[in-house]
This record gives sequence, C-alpha cells and structure tokens, in this order.
Amino acid sequence: MTLSIPFDNSYARLPGQLFTRLDPTPVAEPRLIAWNHALASELGIDLPGVDESSLARHFSGNDVPSGAQPLAQAYAGHQFGQWNPQLGDGRAILLGEVQAPSGRFDIQLKGAGRTPYSRMGDGRAWLGPVLREYVMSEAMHAMGIPTTRALAAVSTGENVLREAPLPGAILTRVAKSHVRVGTFQFFAARADTEALQALADHVIARHYPDAKNITQLLEKVVEAQADLIASWMSVGFIHGVMNTDNMSLAAETIDYGPCAFMDAYHPKMVFSSIDQFGRYAYANQPQIAVWNIAQFASALIPLMEDTDAAVEEFTEIVNRFPDHYQQAWLARFGAKLGLPQLEDPALAEELLSLMARDGADFTNVFANLPDARDEFIDRDAFDDWAARWQALGPDEALMARSNPQVVPRLHRIEQSIEAAVSGDFAPFKRLLKIATQPFDLKEEDAAYSRPPAEEERVTRTFCGT
Repeated sequence: MTLSIPFDNSYARLPGQLFTRLDPTPVAEPRLIAWNHALASELGIDLPGVDESSLARHFSGNDVPSGAQPLAQAYAGHQFGQWNPQLGDGRAILLGEVQAPSGRFDIQLKGAGRTPYSRMGDGRAWLGPVLREYVMSEAMHAMGIPTTRALAAVSTGENVLREAPLPGAILTRVAKSHVRVGTFQFFAARADTEALQALADHVIARHYPDAKNITQLLEKVVEAQADLIASWMSVGFIHGVMNTDNMSLAAETIDYGPCAFMDAYHPKMVFSSIDQFGRYAYANQPQIAVWNIAQFASALIPLMEDTDAAVEEFTEIVNRFPDHYQQAWLARFGAKLGLPQLEDPALAEELLSLMARDGADFTNVFANLPDARDEFIDRDAFDDWAARWQALGPDEALMARSNPQVVPRLHRIEQSIEAAVSGDFAPFKRLLKIATQPFDLKEEDAAYSRPPAEEERVTRTFCGT
C-alpha cells in the first residue's frame, strides 16, 4: 500500500546545480525498528491500512512514497577549520517536504546509499549511529531545544564495513530544512551568484520571512544561532563536530555524530575521537559559532552591490553575537537557578567553577540544586554559594521546568547499541521512553539519572561514517 504523505517540494524547484536527483538504493530486508507516531501525526502522514512492513519499505527507500522527488544536496564546508570545497549528501537522500500546521519540514533518509557526493564512501549507516541520533534528537526536542527529529529507524538486513562488519540501518530525519552554512559556501566558492541568490531567497522565505534583505537575514541568523548555542550549554551538551557543513541555517541542532551530554562538568570537556586539540570542546562552542557565522557572512558578500561596505557592515553584525549569546545564556541559566531576572552571570559562573573543580555531575546538580551538596567535595564552598542563592528567592516551579532530571547518558546509549547489535532492542526502547520524558523521571527509572560507574565510563565518541 502506498503511504500518503502531503509532499510539496520547494527545494526541488530551485536551480538544478543545488542538488542531484536520484533515488535511494534499495536494501535487502528492511525491518522497522522504531516509528514516531506523534511526529507522523504532526506531519500529516496518513497511516490507515499501512503496516510495519510497508513503513519499513517506504523508509528504507525500497518504495519511494508518492509525491516524493528524491535528491542529494550539494554543499561544502570547513571541517575542523580546514576548507573542503566538495562535500554534499554522501549518504542521505531528501525525499521531499511537507507543509504541516506547524511549518514546512524536510523528510530525509540518512544511510540511503551512494550519491555523487559520497567521496569513496559506501553511502550507508550502521545501526549504532542511527539509534544514537534517534534517542539524542528526540531527547533534545523533549527538552525544548531546536533540533532535527527522528521519524523512523529501519534495519536493512545488510552489513556495512567499518572496523568490522556491522548491521546496517537507515534513519528518517525530519528538519525545518537541511540548508547549511556550507551550502552557501559551496556556491560562493564557485562564484555562482544565481544559485546563491536563489538559496538566500529560499532561506528567507522559509525561515526568516521578516527579513527584508540579505543584511537582515544575517542579523536573524546571528540571533537564532546565539539562542541555539546557549540552549546547548544549558544542558551540558557537546555537539562534537561543529563544522560549517553541520551548522543549519534553520538554527536547529543537526548531525548527532560524536556528541554527548557531560556527566562530570568541565568546560574543556571533549568526547569526539577526531577532536585531538579540543576545537569543539564544551566551552569553545560559542566562539566556534561566531567563526562559522563569519564564513556564512563571507559567502553572502557576492550578493551585495557595494562589497567593501558590506564587509564592514557584516563584520559589525557578526560581532554582535556575544551580546545576543550573553542575553540568551543569562535567560537559560537564570531559569535553571529559578531566577528569571538574572542580570549578572557571576552567580551561575561561580557554581560552574565549583562543579568543575570538584567534578560534580552537570545534570544532577541542577536537577537537585537545593540538595546538591553531596555532589561536591568542598561542601562548605557549596553551602556558602547556596546560602547566597537561596537568599534571592528562587522559583522552584521555574527550576523544575528548566532542569531535566535525566538525559540520555553516553554509557546508556552505548549499552543500548551493544544490545541492539545482538538483536535486543528493549534497552533502546526503554532509554528512548525515559529520555523523551526528561522532566518526569519515574522512581523505577531512577538508575538512568546516575552517572556511569568507573567501568561503564565512555570517554570517546565516533561519527560512524
């Protein structure tokens, strides 16, 4: 039975150099692992009469849904600061877009086979990164952080070769769009102003309709990215691979490769096995965002009549990022402390310094702040801080809404992946259920809020490509 999806594919109507049209590569034996019923309903996807095997065929790419116009997008990017002029969707196929009551969304298959942008890769994904992104993205959404979403996970019945043969899988990713800083860089590097203008018009119409021109687009992007990064910082999230090709112009968290939520807090924390020098460490994320936005601003310059004046104006706009970020950071951390009018970062920064010095758990300190002294080695120092904080009259209801009691900790994700590789998906499904109710931890699930034991600790993450 053909699945009913209300496609309306605006990206496919843009100039042809922005993408390559091609269908997903079929897989041997698709089986449905997970299906996000709530998200499907939000997108207006009609399910009557559609069984699991049909969903598996449609969201593996074996059956292309009616109305889809599959394509792979072109983009470039700076990867760990090094320019790569030719990237693009090397293992992803955009099926199309849906216009839902809450907005327009892309539906993309990740791990759908080789494309012209695969760069010698196999175009596939293995099971581990698919399950990780499913849990992480849905947990972030549940915490109110802008993010891509997971609609489906499907096993392929085929192995992919990484360090060893591993079971293959495909993720269906939903996003406000997949346009990146690197998409603009791709066409700026080629002096293709036709594509650049079409892309800018598309992003303005789709994401920033209040922007009247290119300058205002840049201003909107600066503000939106500042708020996004502040939201990451407020939950101890480390993206791990903030390359310009992983910075969404829709200001959503995209690409959950070597990412993690911190256990013990430290501003220099890094998990990515690739990030040898800590470029994308927790505390560096705001300044990397500025660097990435500066690359976006540079890619917009060819669209301006007076390029010298534009460089000066764009530099001033990009340099406003720290002010926007500080305002967003104060709002986020003020709410975590129950202080809606926090105007001075010193109180929050002092607590973070105590946490870093004593290796206190990021999530648990904030989730249990009135009773968090046992998280600290120097309890007298915490007591002194807590007395000054309590004197400000924190709003407990605000704190409860702002501090997740549980996040999908790295060791739990790895345990669920290990079980799934052996054919047991129960740990993944339980973790997903708990992680998507982060402010309502049940007593029977309390173990999921505990940091890893020494033998459970995971210190390195991998992209899985």
